Amino acid sequence: MSTATPGALVGFTVGVTADRRRDELTALLQRRGATVVAAPALRMVPLSDDRLLYEATESVLAGGLDYVVATTGVGWRGWMSAVEGWGTAGRLVAACREAVLVSRGPKAAGALRACGLREAHAPESEALDDVLAWLLARDVRGRRIAVQEHGAPLPEFTAALRAAGADVVTVPVYRWGPPEDPAALRRLVEQTVRREVHALPFTSAPAIDAFLAAAESCGRRAEVLDALRGDVLPVCIGPICARPLLTAGVPCAWPERGRLGSLVRTLARELTDRCRRELDTPDGPLVLQGTAVLAGGRTLLLPPLPAAVLRALAERPGTVLSRADLLRRVWTGPAGQRPDGHAVEAAVARLRTALGPYAHLVHTVTKRGYRLTAVPAAPSGAEGSWPR
Repeated sequence: MSTATPGALVGFTVGVTADRRRDELTALLQRRGATVVAAPALRMVPLSDDRLLYEATESVLAGGLDYVVATTGVGWRGWMSAVEGWGTAGRLVAACREAVLVSRGPKAAGALRACGLREAHAPESEALDDVLAWLLARDVRGRRIAVQEHGAPLPEFTAALRAAGADVVTVPVYRWGPPEDPAALRRLVEQTVRREVHALPFTSAPAIDAFLAAAESCGRRAEVLDALRGDVLPVCIGPICARPLLTAGVPCAWPERGRLGSLVRTLARELTDRCRRELDTPDGPLVLQGTAVLAGGRTLLLPPLPAAVLRALAERPGTVLSRADLLRRVWTGPAGQRPDGHAVEAAVARLRTALGPYAHLVHTVTKRGYRLTAVPAAPSGAEGSWPR
Protein backbone atom coordinates (compact mmCIF):
# COMPACT_ATOMS: atom_id res chain seq x y z
CA MET A 1 0.00 0.00 0.00
CA SER A 2 1.30 3.47 -0.86
CA THR A 3 -0.06 6.97 -0.88
CA ALA A 4 -0.03 9.68 -3.53
CA THR A 5 -1.27 13.21 -3.95
CA PRO A 6 -4.81 13.06 -5.31
CA GLY A 7 -5.26 14.31 -8.87
CA ALA A 8 -7.42 13.82 -11.91
CA LEU A 9 -5.27 10.93 -13.16
CA VAL A 10 -4.06 9.39 -9.89
CA GLY A 11 -4.41 5.63 -10.15
CA PHE A 12 -4.33 5.62 -13.94
CA THR A 13 -1.45 4.20 -15.98
CA VAL A 14 -0.95 5.80 -19.40
CA GLY A 15 1.25 4.44 -22.19
CA VAL A 16 3.11 7.04 -24.27
CA THR A 17 4.22 5.99 -27.76
CA ALA A 18 5.40 9.41 -28.94
CA ASP A 19 9.06 10.10 -29.66
CA ARG A 20 9.09 13.80 -30.46
CA ARG A 21 7.74 15.85 -27.49
CA ARG A 22 7.63 12.70 -25.38
CA ASP A 23 9.01 14.52 -22.34
CA GLU A 24 6.43 17.29 -22.61
CA LEU A 25 3.53 14.84 -22.89
CA THR A 26 4.88 12.76 -20.01
CA ALA A 27 5.20 15.86 -17.80
CA LEU A 28 1.61 16.94 -18.55
CA LEU A 29 0.31 13.50 -17.59
CA GLN A 30 2.42 13.16 -14.46
CA ARG A 31 1.39 16.63 -13.32
CA ARG A 32 -2.15 15.25 -13.11
CA GLY A 33 -1.02 12.22 -11.14
CA ALA A 34 -0.77 9.58 -13.89
CA THR A 35 1.80 6.80 -13.93
CA VAL A 36 3.45 6.92 -17.36
CA VAL A 37 4.90 4.00 -19.29
CA ALA A 38 7.07 5.46 -22.07
CA ALA A 39 7.61 3.22 -25.10
CA PRO A 40 8.18 5.24 -28.30
CA ALA A 41 6.81 3.36 -31.29
CA LEU A 42 9.00 5.24 -33.78
CA ARG A 43 12.15 7.32 -33.89
CA MET A 44 12.33 10.51 -35.88
CA VAL A 45 15.54 10.55 -37.91
CA PRO A 46 16.49 14.08 -39.08
CA LEU A 47 18.06 14.31 -42.53
CA SER A 48 19.81 17.66 -42.08
CA ASP A 49 23.15 16.11 -43.09
CA ASP A 50 21.65 13.67 -45.55
CA ARG A 51 22.49 13.84 -49.22
CA LEU A 52 18.84 13.32 -50.18
CA LEU A 53 17.74 16.53 -48.49
CA TYR A 54 20.67 18.49 -49.91
CA GLU A 55 19.98 17.28 -53.44
CA ALA A 56 16.24 17.97 -53.10
CA THR A 57 16.99 21.51 -51.92
CA GLU A 58 19.36 22.11 -54.82
CA SER A 59 16.64 20.88 -57.18
CA VAL A 60 14.14 23.29 -55.63
CA LEU A 61 16.58 26.18 -56.05
CA ALA A 62 17.54 25.20 -59.61
CA GLY A 63 14.26 26.38 -61.08
CA GLY A 64 11.30 28.56 -60.25
CA LEU A 65 8.52 27.36 -57.96
CA ASP A 66 4.81 27.83 -58.51
CA TYR A 67 3.53 26.07 -55.38
CA VAL A 68 5.12 24.92 -52.12
CA VAL A 69 3.34 22.50 -49.77
CA ALA A 70 4.32 22.56 -46.07
CA THR A 71 3.00 19.44 -44.35
CA THR A 72 4.36 19.73 -40.79
CA GLY A 73 5.76 22.45 -38.60
CA VAL A 74 8.64 20.33 -37.33
CA GLY A 75 9.54 19.30 -40.88
CA TRP A 76 9.51 22.85 -42.20
CA ARG A 77 11.62 24.10 -39.29
CA GLY A 78 14.04 21.22 -39.83
CA TRP A 79 14.40 22.15 -43.49
CA MET A 80 15.05 25.79 -42.63
CA SER A 81 17.61 24.75 -40.02
CA ALA A 82 19.44 22.60 -42.56
CA VAL A 83 19.59 25.28 -45.27
CA GLU A 84 20.83 27.80 -42.72
CA GLY A 85 23.75 25.45 -42.08
CA TRP A 86 24.41 25.24 -45.81
CA GLY A 87 24.19 29.02 -46.24
CA THR A 88 21.24 28.85 -48.66
CA ALA A 89 18.39 29.90 -46.37
CA GLY A 90 18.02 33.31 -48.01
CA ARG A 91 17.72 31.82 -51.48
CA LEU A 92 15.13 29.25 -50.36
CA VAL A 93 12.96 31.80 -48.55
CA ALA A 94 13.12 34.09 -51.60
CA ALA A 95 12.04 31.22 -53.88
CA CYS A 96 9.15 30.37 -51.55
CA ARG A 97 8.07 34.01 -51.42
CA GLU A 98 7.55 33.93 -55.19
CA ALA A 99 5.37 30.79 -54.96
CA VAL A 100 1.87 30.04 -53.68
CA LEU A 101 2.30 28.50 -50.22
CA VAL A 102 -0.09 25.80 -49.02
CA SER A 103 -0.08 24.61 -45.40
CA ARG A 104 -1.57 21.30 -44.22
CA GLY A 105 -2.50 22.80 -40.85
CA PRO A 106 -1.84 25.51 -38.25
CA LYS A 107 1.49 24.11 -37.05
CA ALA A 108 2.94 24.18 -40.55
CA ALA A 109 1.41 27.63 -41.09
CA GLY A 110 3.09 28.86 -37.91
CA ALA A 111 6.45 27.58 -39.14
CA LEU A 112 5.95 29.38 -42.45
CA ARG A 113 5.12 32.64 -40.71
CA ALA A 114 8.17 32.31 -38.48
CA CYS A 115 10.22 32.55 -41.69
CA GLY A 116 8.38 35.68 -42.79
CA LEU A 117 6.21 33.74 -45.25
CA ARG A 118 2.43 33.55 -45.49
CA GLU A 119 0.27 30.65 -46.60
CA ALA A 120 -2.36 31.16 -49.30
CA HIS A 121 -4.42 28.18 -48.17
CA ALA A 122 -4.66 25.93 -45.09
CA PRO A 123 -7.66 23.57 -44.86
CA GLU A 124 -9.49 23.54 -41.54
CA SER A 125 -9.49 19.73 -41.63
CA GLU A 126 -5.66 19.54 -41.63
CA ALA A 127 -6.14 16.68 -44.11
CA LEU A 128 -3.64 16.18 -46.90
CA ASP A 129 -6.53 14.99 -49.09
CA ASP A 130 -8.05 18.47 -48.83
CA VAL A 131 -4.73 20.07 -49.75
CA LEU A 132 -4.63 17.84 -52.82
CA ALA A 133 -8.22 18.71 -53.76
CA TRP A 134 -7.42 22.43 -53.52
CA LEU A 135 -4.39 22.05 -55.77
CA LEU A 136 -6.18 19.89 -58.33
CA ALA A 137 -8.96 22.48 -58.53
CA ARG A 138 -6.36 24.73 -60.13
CA ASP A 139 -4.62 24.15 -63.47
CA VAL A 140 -1.31 22.64 -62.35
CA ARG A 141 -0.19 21.49 -65.79
CA GLY A 142 3.43 22.51 -66.25
CA ARG A 143 3.53 23.97 -62.74
CA ARG A 144 6.47 23.24 -60.46
CA ILE A 145 5.43 22.09 -56.97
CA ALA A 146 7.73 21.43 -54.00
CA VAL A 147 6.27 19.05 -51.39
CA GLN A 148 7.86 18.87 -47.94
CA GLU A 149 7.37 15.28 -46.79
CA HIS A 150 6.65 14.34 -43.18
CA GLY A 151 8.33 11.15 -42.05
CA ALA A 152 7.48 9.01 -45.05
CA PRO A 153 7.03 9.41 -48.82
CA LEU A 154 3.62 10.55 -50.07
CA PRO A 155 3.26 8.46 -53.24
CA GLU A 156 -0.49 8.88 -53.75
CA PHE A 157 -0.33 12.65 -53.21
CA THR A 158 2.59 13.21 -55.57
CA ALA A 159 1.30 10.72 -58.16
CA ALA A 160 -2.03 12.59 -58.36
CA LEU A 161 -0.21 15.89 -58.96
CA ARG A 162 2.04 14.37 -61.60
CA ALA A 163 -0.98 12.78 -63.29
CA ALA A 164 -2.45 16.29 -63.52
CA GLY A 165 0.69 17.44 -65.35
CA ALA A 166 2.65 19.01 -62.48
CA ASP A 167 6.43 18.83 -62.04
CA VAL A 168 6.79 17.66 -58.42
CA VAL A 169 9.94 17.95 -56.29
CA THR A 170 9.75 16.00 -53.01
CA VAL A 171 11.73 17.21 -50.00
CA PRO A 172 12.45 14.45 -47.43
CA VAL A 173 13.29 16.39 -44.23
CA TYR A 174 13.11 13.47 -41.82
CA ARG A 175 12.17 9.83 -41.77
CA TRP A 176 10.45 7.62 -39.25
CA GLY A 177 12.81 4.90 -38.09
CA PRO A 178 12.41 1.92 -35.75
CA PRO A 179 12.28 2.69 -32.01
CA GLU A 180 15.49 2.79 -30.02
CA ASP A 181 14.03 0.29 -27.52
CA PRO A 182 11.76 -2.21 -29.32
CA ALA A 183 11.60 -4.34 -26.15
CA ALA A 184 9.85 -1.48 -24.34
CA LEU A 185 7.28 -1.30 -27.14
CA ARG A 186 6.66 -5.05 -26.90
CA ARG A 187 6.17 -4.72 -23.15
CA LEU A 188 3.59 -1.97 -23.72
CA VAL A 189 1.76 -4.28 -26.13
CA GLU A 190 1.61 -6.96 -23.42
CA GLN A 191 0.49 -4.43 -20.79
CA THR A 192 -2.28 -3.31 -23.14
CA VAL A 193 -3.48 -6.89 -23.61
CA ARG A 194 -3.45 -7.43 -19.83
CA ARG A 195 -5.31 -4.13 -19.29
CA GLU A 196 -2.46 -2.86 -17.10
CA VAL A 197 -2.60 0.47 -18.92
CA HIS A 198 -5.79 2.49 -18.85
CA ALA A 199 -5.18 4.80 -21.80
CA LEU A 200 -2.97 5.26 -24.86
CA PRO A 201 -2.63 8.81 -26.23
CA PHE A 202 -1.37 9.00 -29.82
CA THR A 203 0.15 12.05 -31.50
CA SER A 204 0.62 10.68 -35.03
CA ALA A 205 -0.90 8.09 -37.34
CA PRO A 206 2.53 6.51 -38.04
CA ALA A 207 2.91 5.83 -34.31
CA ILE A 208 -0.42 3.97 -34.31
CA ASP A 209 0.66 1.94 -37.34
CA ALA A 210 3.97 1.11 -35.66
CA PHE A 211 2.26 0.13 -32.38
CA LEU A 212 -0.15 -2.18 -34.21
CA ALA A 213 2.74 -3.61 -36.25
CA ALA A 214 4.58 -4.40 -33.01
CA ALA A 215 1.43 -6.10 -31.74
CA GLU A 216 1.24 -8.08 -34.99
CA SER A 217 4.85 -9.23 -34.61
CA CYS A 218 3.99 -10.51 -31.11
CA GLY A 219 0.88 -12.29 -32.37
CA ARG A 220 -1.21 -9.90 -30.28
CA ARG A 221 -2.84 -7.55 -32.79
CA ALA A 222 -6.38 -8.92 -32.37
CA GLU A 223 -6.06 -8.82 -28.57
CA VAL A 224 -4.73 -5.27 -28.62
CA LEU A 225 -7.60 -4.11 -30.81
CA ASP A 226 -10.04 -5.88 -28.48
CA ALA A 227 -8.52 -4.04 -25.50
CA LEU A 228 -8.72 -0.69 -27.33
CA ARG A 229 -12.39 -1.31 -28.12
CA GLY A 230 -13.13 -1.92 -24.46
CA ASP A 231 -11.03 -1.34 -21.34
CA VAL A 232 -8.09 0.69 -22.72
CA LEU A 233 -8.95 4.20 -23.84
CA PRO A 234 -7.32 5.43 -27.09
CA VAL A 235 -7.11 9.22 -27.44
CA CYS A 236 -5.68 10.88 -30.55
CA ILE A 237 -4.37 14.38 -31.20
CA GLY A 238 -6.92 14.77 -34.02
CA PRO A 239 -9.07 12.94 -36.58
CA ILE A 240 -6.23 12.52 -39.10
CA CYS A 241 -4.12 10.82 -36.46
CA ALA A 242 -7.08 8.59 -35.55
CA ARG A 243 -7.56 7.16 -39.04
CA PRO A 244 -5.66 3.86 -38.52
CA LEU A 245 -7.73 3.10 -35.42
CA LEU A 246 -11.02 4.08 -37.03
CA THR A 247 -10.16 1.91 -40.03
CA ALA A 248 -9.61 -1.01 -37.62
CA GLY A 249 -13.02 -0.43 -36.04
CA VAL A 250 -11.70 1.17 -32.87
CA PRO A 251 -13.67 4.23 -31.70
CA CYS A 252 -11.47 6.91 -30.17
CA ALA A 253 -11.68 10.42 -28.79
CA TRP A 254 -9.79 13.56 -29.79
CA PRO A 255 -9.83 17.20 -28.70
CA GLU A 256 -11.24 20.06 -30.73
CA ARG A 257 -7.77 21.60 -30.95
CA GLY A 258 -4.75 19.50 -31.84
CA ARG A 259 -2.56 20.51 -28.91
CA LEU A 260 -0.86 18.38 -26.27
CA GLY A 261 -2.61 20.22 -23.43
CA SER A 262 -5.98 19.64 -25.07
CA LEU A 263 -5.09 16.00 -25.67
CA VAL A 264 -4.32 15.45 -21.98
CA ARG A 265 -7.46 17.28 -20.85
CA THR A 266 -9.57 15.12 -23.16
CA LEU A 267 -7.86 11.98 -21.88
CA ALA A 268 -8.47 12.97 -18.24
CA ARG A 269 -12.13 13.77 -18.89
CA GLU A 270 -12.80 10.57 -20.81
CA LEU A 271 -11.00 8.38 -18.28
CA THR A 272 -12.79 9.82 -15.27
CA ASP A 273 -16.16 9.59 -17.04
CA ARG A 274 -15.53 5.94 -17.88
CA CYS A 275 -13.52 4.64 -14.96
CA ARG A 276 -14.22 6.72 -11.86
CA ARG A 277 -16.73 5.13 -9.48
CA GLU A 278 -18.11 6.84 -6.41
CA LEU A 279 -19.51 4.54 -3.73
CA ASP A 280 -21.07 4.85 -0.30
CA THR A 281 -19.84 2.40 2.34
CA PRO A 282 -20.46 1.94 6.08
CA ASP A 283 -17.11 3.74 6.54
CA GLY A 284 -18.10 6.72 4.40
CA PRO A 285 -17.61 7.72 0.73
CA LEU A 286 -15.09 5.80 -1.34
CA VAL A 287 -13.87 6.57 -4.87
CA LEU A 288 -12.25 4.13 -7.27
CA GLN A 289 -10.22 5.36 -10.23
CA GLY A 290 -7.81 3.08 -12.01
CA THR A 291 -5.72 1.35 -9.38
CA ALA A 292 -6.37 4.02 -6.74
CA VAL A 293 -8.83 4.07 -3.86
CA LEU A 294 -9.64 7.51 -2.43
CA ALA A 295 -11.26 7.34 0.99
CA GLY A 296 -11.08 9.17 4.29
CA GLY A 297 -8.65 11.75 2.92
CA ARG A 298 -6.22 9.00 1.89
CA THR A 299 -5.13 7.68 -1.50
CA LEU A 300 -4.31 3.98 -1.62
CA LEU A 301 -2.57 2.64 -4.73
CA LEU A 302 -3.28 -1.03 -5.41
CA PRO A 303 -1.34 -3.57 -7.50
CA PRO A 304 -2.94 -4.12 -10.93
CA LEU A 305 -4.53 -7.55 -10.30
CA PRO A 306 -6.13 -6.73 -6.92
CA ALA A 307 -7.32 -3.44 -8.42
CA ALA A 308 -8.99 -5.35 -11.27
CA VAL A 309 -10.76 -7.60 -8.74
CA LEU A 310 -11.99 -4.54 -6.84
CA ARG A 311 -13.25 -2.92 -10.06
CA ALA A 312 -15.19 -6.08 -10.90
CA LEU A 313 -16.81 -6.12 -7.45
CA ALA A 314 -17.55 -2.39 -7.69
CA GLU A 315 -19.41 -2.85 -10.98
CA ARG A 316 -22.11 -4.65 -8.96
CA PRO A 317 -21.66 -3.40 -5.38
CA GLY A 318 -23.58 -5.39 -2.79
CA THR A 319 -23.97 -8.33 -5.20
CA VAL A 320 -22.20 -11.64 -4.63
CA LEU A 321 -19.81 -12.59 -7.44
CA SER A 322 -18.68 -16.21 -7.60
CA ARG A 323 -15.08 -17.22 -8.24
CA ALA A 324 -16.10 -18.16 -11.78
CA ASP A 325 -17.63 -14.70 -12.26
CA LEU A 326 -14.41 -13.03 -11.15
CA LEU A 327 -12.29 -15.29 -13.34
CA ARG A 328 -14.32 -14.25 -16.39
CA ARG A 329 -14.26 -10.55 -15.53
CA VAL A 330 -10.65 -10.15 -14.39
CA TRP A 331 -8.48 -12.68 -16.20
CA THR A 332 -8.19 -12.09 -19.95
CA GLY A 333 -7.44 -14.68 -22.59
CA PRO A 334 -9.15 -17.93 -23.64
CA ALA A 335 -11.13 -19.69 -20.92
CA GLY A 336 -8.90 -22.76 -21.14
CA GLN A 337 -5.84 -20.66 -20.26
CA ARG A 338 -7.29 -18.95 -17.21
CA PRO A 339 -6.22 -19.96 -13.68
CA ASP A 340 -8.53 -21.76 -11.26
CA GLY A 341 -10.42 -20.50 -8.22
CA HIS A 342 -7.29 -20.53 -6.06
CA ALA A 343 -5.98 -17.58 -8.08
CA VAL A 344 -9.12 -15.65 -7.15
CA GLU A 345 -8.62 -16.42 -3.46
CA ALA A 346 -5.00 -15.26 -3.66
CA ALA A 347 -5.98 -12.05 -5.49
CA VAL A 348 -8.70 -11.27 -2.93
CA ALA A 349 -6.20 -11.82 -0.11
CA ARG A 350 -3.77 -9.39 -1.77
CA LEU A 351 -6.62 -6.92 -2.27
CA ARG A 352 -7.52 -6.96 1.42
CA THR A 353 -3.89 -6.44 2.36
CA ALA A 354 -3.64 -3.46 0.01
CA LEU A 355 -6.91 -1.95 1.28
CA GLY A 356 -5.64 -1.89 4.87
CA PRO A 357 -8.34 -0.32 7.08
CA TYR A 358 -10.94 -0.89 4.35
CA ALA A 359 -10.23 -4.61 3.93
CA HIS A 360 -13.46 -5.59 5.71
CA LEU A 361 -15.50 -4.04 2.88
CA VAL A 362 -14.58 -7.08 0.73
CA HIS A 363 -16.83 -9.68 2.34
CA THR A 364 -16.63 -13.45 1.81
CA VAL A 365 -20.02 -15.15 1.39
CA THR A 366 -19.45 -18.78 2.31
CA LYS A 367 -19.66 -21.21 -0.62
CA ARG A 368 -20.92 -18.44 -2.89
CA GLY A 369 -18.17 -15.89 -3.52
CA TYR A 370 -17.35 -12.30 -2.62
CA ARG A 371 -19.27 -9.07 -2.20
CA LEU A 372 -18.25 -5.42 -1.88
CA THR A 373 -20.12 -3.82 1.02
CA ALA A 374 -21.03 -0.63 -0.79
CA VAL A 375 -23.69 0.99 -2.95
CA PRO A 376 -23.39 3.58 -5.72
CA ALA A 377 -23.06 7.06 -4.27
CA ALA A 378 -26.47 8.68 -3.78
CA PRO A 379 -27.31 11.89 -5.64
CA SER A 380 -26.84 15.11 -3.70
CA GLY A 381 -29.45 15.42 -0.97
CA ALA A 382 -30.38 11.72 -1.03
CA GLU A 383 -29.23 8.94 1.25
CA GLY A 384 -27.93 5.58 0.13
CA SER A 385 -28.18 2.24 1.87
CA TRP A 386 -25.90 -0.78 1.81
CA PRO A 387 -26.45 -4.45 2.47
CA ARG A 388 -25.60 -5.56 5.98
